[in-house]
Amino acid sequence: MRMHAGETVTLGERDAEWPQFVWTTLAGGLGGWVPAALFDREHGEATAQADHETLELDADPGEVLRLQRELAGWWWAGNADGAHGWIPARVLEYLD
Repeated sequence: MRMHAGETVTLGERDAEWPQFVWTTLAGGLGGWVPAALFDREHGEATAQADHETLELDADPGEVLRLQRELAGWWWAGNADGAHGWIPARVLEYLD
């Protein structure tokens, strides 16, 4: 799901495992979990304050990823094949 800054969405319930995420439904009916910090209100009709994509990155144990930005306990990362997406920080081991 892709959301754009300024887009009007409907916010639903918070995720039990990741409470900083809220179920977000776009005007066309497509929904997904998005960090609540990206909206101008807590529930109901809201306006997106930033672009966001909900794509998750599949990674194998031991795979080295390039971390780009962190949001709500997840990192936007890329792998050696050029794929990008979100991966939870709690599954990562950081290298120097």
